[in-house]
Amino acid sequence: MKEGEDTSINEEEKKLRFVSVSTKNGTLETPFFMPDATRATVRGLMSEDIRQAGIEALVVNTYHLLLQPGCDRVEHLGGIHSFMKWKGPILSDSGGYQVYSLIHKNSGLGKVTEDGVEFRSPLNGSKFFLTPEKSIALQFELGVDMMVCLDDPRPNEAPREEIEKAVERSIRWALRCKEEYEKQCRLRALENDKIPLLFGVIQGGPYRDLRKKNVEGIQEFDFDGYGFGARHIDEQGNFLSDIISYTASILPQDKLRFALGVGTPLDIIRCFLAGWDMFDCVIPTREGRHGRIFFFKKEEINLNEPTKIDSSWYDTFSVMNKKYQDDTQPLEEGCDCHTCLSRYSRGYIQHLFRAQEMLGPKLATIHNLRFFSRLMEKLRKKKTEKD
Repeated sequence: MKEGEDTSINEEEKKLRFVSVSTKNGTLETPFFMPDATRATVRGLMSEDIRQAGIEALVVNTYHLLLQPGCDRVEHLGGIHSFMKWKGPILSDSGGYQVYSLIHKNSGLGKVTEDGVEFRSPLNGSKFFLTPEKSIALQFELGVDMMVCLDDPRPNEAPREEIEKAVERSIRWALRCKEEYEKQCRLRALENDKIPLLFGVIQGGPYRDLRKKNVEGIQEFDFDGYGFGARHIDEQGNFLSDIISYTASILPQDKLRFALGVGTPLDIIRCFLAGWDMFDCVIPTREGRHGRIFFFKKEEINLNEPTKIDSSWYDTFSVMNKKYQDDTQPLEEGCDCHTCLSRYSRGYIQHLFRAQEMLGPKLATIHNLRFFSRLMEKLRKKKTEKD
């Protein structure tokens, strides 16, 4: 692809690819959405609640589990699936973004070096040194199905020189991660169907040439997939359609594409149309815990005109709004989630929130997760129709 070539989301080539993801704990059809079970839990929900909402895979965070209870303890207690009683695939984030965010907010808590990241636990002040090798070893201790390389993330608004150095370091760290990954597979004598998938991360901020440099720098390592590093929006919250589409267009067609941290329903569709396969975000669960409810305004989403995609097909409302206190309707008519099928009313759920009863956030979260899984079902159907 030539520099400057248009790769906007209205291109038909390299889009809507069929990808079936085989992991040691199940097969996933793309696109799929993974709620963040950061500390080995989707807050307030049991595994049965999550599965009933149509969710098939989860994301845990290596950084948070390293701090508490310790990845070695998770391994001792049977591995992450037994630990949290989840039978489906689990992906572990390396924790690099969380560590960088910690240091960025308070430089006294650590620093990034060529060897790795030094930091202090915000829980008790304990010192940690996270290297690419250590990050991979910790993820093997967790026993996940999919893992992510440790990288050096930088905000999109950082100086270009800083982002370029981070790209170069991320390339070097990716090689170290791959070497440790292969070492761990040998040490643990893992058979082919028990080997986790490994994702490299593409940094480069808003710069096409740096994104390309990162792709070319790690492509030879033959990762199972690639993640979009850094945020997919700018400081003003605008979706970075150009760099999102461009990055997808230069990735191998036979590899998975993971849009880390994406996101809102509209941004998921934008990324899907640009060629991304996997998504994770705290939005449905965090918003649910605060009484913000997602619902479909239209059952059909017109994806035939990608450049005209907007948010007119869905909306949100706060169940805490006074006008819902006497409302006997479910959160969304036609929704097949447990909350709506059981006809828990908006008025009742508002009462639960105001009474600070745990059931309120739980019912709202279940509904929001089902909204996101229904969205994935619609997008998978679109791929089938496209074929």
